[in-house]
Amino acid sequence: MRILVLYGSQTGTAQDVAEQIWRESRQWGFEGPVLALEDYNIQQLIEERLVVFVVATTGDGMEPDNMKQAWRFLLKRSLPSNSLNGMQFACLGLGDSSYSKFNYAAKKLHKRLLNLGAKSVCPLGLCDDQHDYGHLGTSLVWTAELWQTLSSTLALRKQSDNVDVKMCNVRVLEQETALNEERLQWTQKQKPHIFQLTANVRTTAEDHFQDVHFLKFCGKNCEMIAWQPGDVLDVQPQNSSENIQEFFDLLKEHNLEFNASTVVEVSSAHKDLPLPLPYAAPISLLQAAQYIWDLTAKPRQRFLEVLSLNCDDEMEREKLLEFCTAEGLGDLIAYVNRPRRTLLELLQDFRHATAKLTLSQLFEMMPRIQPRSFSIASDVSSGTLDLLVAVVNYKTIMHTPRLGLCSNWLKDLASGVELRAVVKPGTMSWPKDPDTPLIMIGPGTGIAPFRSIIQNRLQLQQTGVSIGQLVVFFGCRQKDKDYHFKEDFERWQESQSVVVHVAFSRDQENKVYVQHLIKEHASHLAKLIREQNAYIYVAGSSNNMPKAVREAFIEALDNDAIYLDQLIKQRRYQEETWA
Repeated sequence: MRILVLYGSQTGTAQDVAEQIWRESRQWGFEGPVLALEDYNIQQLIEERLVVFVVATTGDGMEPDNMKQAWRFLLKRSLPSNSLNGMQFACLGLGDSSYSKFNYAAKKLHKRLLNLGAKSVCPLGLCDDQHDYGHLGTSLVWTAELWQTLSSTLALRKQSDNVDVKMCNVRVLEQETALNEERLQWTQKQKPHIFQLTANVRTTAEDHFQDVHFLKFCGKNCEMIAWQPGDVLDVQPQNSSENIQEFFDLLKEHNLEFNASTVVEVSSAHKDLPLPLPYAAPISLLQAAQYIWDLTAKPRQRFLEVLSLNCDDEMEREKLLEFCTAEGLGDLIAYVNRPRRTLLELLQDFRHATAKLTLSQLFEMMPRIQPRSFSIASDVSSGTLDLLVAVVNYKTIMHTPRLGLCSNWLKDLASGVELRAVVKPGTMSWPKDPDTPLIMIGPGTGIAPFRSIIQNRLQLQQTGVSIGQLVVFFGCRQKDKDYHFKEDFERWQESQSVVVHVAFSRDQENKVYVQHLIKEHASHLAKLIREQNAYIYVAGSSNNMPKAVREAFIEALDNDAIYLDQLIKQRRYQEETWA
């Protein structure tokens, strides 16, 4: 019997969950592919009888990029309400309850499928990153219940022998093969622009705990590249030379039969499964370790499951398989998630399993590097595309600091280097009338998109266009340590072109944050909002700041929480936050 598994994934987690559901479906005797929604002809959904959807929510309740086209089609008003009468489905959402629009993408999809006549075989599953066990706290139970339901309604029986279902075949190429390294610098579907880095400077004081870099790019050969305020730049990082060396040292230590110079050809193990783009041509293991595999990633359950396959040490094998069960989740979280242990460190710990690794296992278990998105911090009229990047570097119980792959890669790029990247629309939408006032709250690197829109509005003003008042709230720790875009703020204040409020939280005895300044200027803000239809934008860390800012605005609006909810529904109050 056919089952179709479709996913909408932004960071790779929903894809990982979908592929696991697909592997399990094979053990229940199902046939059929697992595909990103963008790789499936959504018009054929009318012919499907059983579909599982795994959908992440990104940004401000938005669907992932690889789901957008399919979602637009499903929203067409011309679709009859009985279009999907013959289809049964199950929907699993991946989200984070610290965001106000928790699992919106999955909730909207589930509702729309029901409206089109499809029948849900089990309740909508809502995974929550805030759960002690992350998304696994819900997905494992939900998936088990899905198979239980289908087995009783379709009279299915699980195959007794647990044969591992692999996704690709790997063949070593003995003869010399021409390798195209350039294509591996960008392995996503969208066609990239080539940028040249013209400046890369640290903006925070050397003795400040947080390293933040300001990067300026221009189009290669002065190519004109367009973007709008609020847009983001997707970049695909590469592994550090240190991590690459550590990986191949590990292979050498265990006398494995492959090394950096081994060249392979990868093919799909199933006729209905597309081959991932990075594997479209022969590659060396060195290229895979530099451009394709995320050597800094936390090992997911599939990694552990595949690592256990050839392990002849009973204790290691049992532990790896235990990590893959619902019962072993607590141990998995304590061992991997809390200390943020990397897959390289896990390979070091499970030495017997690592000593038995095969090439086929490596290509099956290694997670692929995903692009990272950064808010563009400049307007196109400035002539350069600017980024403000907080470098991820923190300590856990592990003996070495945890380093973010992309931010540390960007930090070390030298001026003049070329970079392949894609400009994408952000989640913020601006009022069509430039005469509408904008109230912007951007502590830390959250200021980036607001520098872009402020530059844009001031440029419009220079051409004679009337613009609304621009009010910006910025927050940092200390004026002489982490005051990003200090020169811009001072120039705007001096010219009185922007109303600037800055909170330096540690420069006085009592901590002052942006929410305190909002309350301080409540009457002015309330007037702009109620009388001039001002739009409010909040960007920055998703920890406590967005909630505190929302509460400050409710207080500024005479404690009218219903009015703020209306602003949110009208998209006059927008948040773009990240963990």
